[in-house]
Amino acid sequence: MKKLFILVFTVICSLSLVFLGGCKKDDGKTHVTFYHTMGANLQTVLNKYIGKFNEVYPDIVIDHEAIGSYDDVRDQVITQLQAGTQPTLAYCYPDHVAAYLRSKKVVDLNTYINDPEVGLTTAQIDDFIEGYYAEGHQFGDDTKMYSLPFSKSTEVMYYNKTFFEEHEIAIPTHWFATGETDTTSMEYVIEQIKTIDPNCVPLGYDSEANWFITMTEQLNTPYTAAVTDVSGRFLFNDTRNIAFLKAFKTWHEEGWLTTQAVYGGYTSGLFTNLKEVDGKVLRSYISIGSSAGATYQCPAKLTSGEYPFEVGIAPIPQADTNNQKVISQGPSITMLKQRDEAVNDAAWLFVKFLLTNVNFQAEFSMASGYVPVLKSTFEVDAYESFLAEAGYTKETIAALSAKVCMEQENNYFTSPAFVGSTDARDQVGQLVISVITAGKTATDADILDLFQDAVDKCVTLNQ
Repeated sequence: MKKLFILVFTVICSLSLVFLGGCKKDDGKTHVTFYHTMGANLQTVLNKYIGKFNEVYPDIVIDHEAIGSYDDVRDQVITQLQAGTQPTLAYCYPDHVAAYLRSKKVVDLNTYINDPEVGLTTAQIDDFIEGYYAEGHQFGDDTKMYSLPFSKSTEVMYYNKTFFEEHEIAIPTHWFATGETDTTSMEYVIEQIKTIDPNCVPLGYDSEANWFITMTEQLNTPYTAAVTDVSGRFLFNDTRNIAFLKAFKTWHEEGWLTTQAVYGGYTSGLFTNLKEVDGKVLRSYISIGSSAGATYQCPAKLTSGEYPFEVGIAPIPQADTNNQKVISQGPSITMLKQRDEAVNDAAWLFVKFLLTNVNFQAEFSMASGYVPVLKSTFEVDAYESFLAEAGYTKETIAALSAKVCMEQENNYFTSPAFVGSTDARDQVGQLVISVITAGKTATDADILDLFQDAVDKCVTLNQ
């Protein structure tokens, strides 16, 4: 792997090769392409540390590009893998990596991690939060490492704290009411909110797929299985899953909830909306979304300089308080094979530089609300102060979100990642939309057909 080259980086790339992620004819440097989803605030942090990286490795250029959403990155990478023009590095979720593995172009990072010269030390590996690091092994062969954690998040519940306190509404802790006086159920709370403000849609949930998958974990009902037989991989056509989606269908018909696809945009926009139309404001009072999107859940200040309402942040509701589950999200990073191994070697240097750097992890978290993946980050003075002094402002809401994210750490889960798992995620996300918008005339048989069609599509795509 040209380890001497990696250590001193003195090999000059051949100017006769021109390909994505390789050397450029015009500057003779090694170019590493990196696809991600970062907004401007996070790219500011990234660019700062690329500059620091280039102080050590001036002949490596990191060409990074924000593609859009995580699924947009996935779709573009898959397209480029088919054309042989894939980037060197990409943000990823486990099911995305499982899809990339079909191409046989995903680099086993253990090749680098275990190298005695440029790999990770035992101390560096031990510094990763164990559950985050373990995600890279979950692809059917635990001797392979196909991703490393970049930064992590989970879903949290944002709520209009001002409104809740004014009307003495309890913060919901579980989904379904166990009786008429179950004031801490989401079912009770959103009905109460709708009564107070008939023009509102009380609850917005950003990710339909997350909602379905999380419910199956909380209820301990079938979703998928990483088995050899394709017909046995997709298990979500289950009566218990049909039951909770039928309940959410009723909620939608009552005007109690919406989702990103149904609303037509991130539900944070509904949560923070202040605009009147015909003297009415269409808004929500609860928004469930990523802990890393906290700044988007904060309303703009009024002309007086004050916030129109205070945002509270709490763990998501549970279906079973004895089996608490919340999805582990946030990007990992995967490496894709290039025609010139030197490009992958250069990419490894960059990955190692960022992911073992506690200062980068701290600054990235402070700018985003993502949780650092290194334990030692929590001992950085600036990060300790960031968490300790967090109050409610646009600038500190990320810290509040990170705190709640960490409170749920023991409840994290990830779904099995295998060839076809990304198809399952897509199909159950669409299933949520199809069922809750099916209308009051939809029969049980119609809903059963929607579930079976979703399973059939998964099987067909993977035969």
